[in-house]
Amino acid sequence: MKFRRKAQDEPVDDELVGYIDELGEEEEDEGDPLADGPYDSEDLAADDSERVNLGSLLIAPEPDRELRLQVDEGSGMVQSVQIVGPDGAVELRAFAAPRNGDLWTEVRPQIAAEVAQSGGTATERQGPWGPELLLEVGPRGGQRQLTRMVGINGPRWMLRCQLVGAAAQKPDESAAWEDTIRRVAVHRGQQAMPVGEALEVTMPPQARRVDQPG
Repeated sequence: MKFRRKAQDEPVDDELVGYIDELGEEEEDEGDPLADGPYDSEDLAADDSERVNLGSLLIAPEPDRELRLQVDEGSGMVQSVQIVGPDGAVELRAFAAPRNGDLWTEVRPQIAAEVAQSGGTATERQGPWGPELLLEVGPRGGQRQLTRMVGINGPRWMLRCQLVGAAAQKPDESAAWEDTIRRVAVHRGQQAMPVGEALEVTMPPQARRVDQPG
C-alpha cells in the first residue's frame, strides 16, 4: 500500500479520522488488560485504605459479600480466601509469575489434564480476561459440581479465581461477580520466589484478636 502527502486544501474525511481514533483507543485498552482491575498494589491510590489486608491479597469490602478465611488449625496458616454471596462464591489465590510471562497459559492445560484424570471434564471458554476453564467434577452417576476457573496475569503475579454457584452456572450473566474480582488487589512484594509458588496470605490483626483467649 502506498501513501502520499495530503495537500493542504483537500477536505478532511471525518469518518476516517473517527475510525483512526477508535483504533487508537482499542490499542490503548489492549495494552493494559488490568486497567479496570484486578489491580497491582503499587497502582492503588494513596488514600485507598479501606481494604482488608491479607498480605498478598487486598480485599475491598462489598455489600452482600462476606469475606471468609479457612485456617489450618495446626499451622495457623490461611488455606483459602473466599468471598461469599447469596448466589455463590469465589476463592482467590495469587502466585509468583515471570515478569513478562504468561503463567496462566502454562498451567491451564495442566489443570485440565488433572481434572480429566480424576474423571471430570474441563471445557475452555473465552472470558473477560481471556481463556478460562469450566470444570465439572464429582462421582460418576452422582451429583457433579461445576467450577469456573479464571486466571489473570499481572506484573510478576497470577491471580487464580475459582467461582461456584451462579457465576459458574451462568458465566455470561456474572458481571457482578466479575466486578468483585476486579476490585481485588494483589501485593507481590520484591522478594525472589520460584515461579508458581503461592504468595503468602496472612490473617488481619483484628482476626488474630478474636482468636485470642479472653
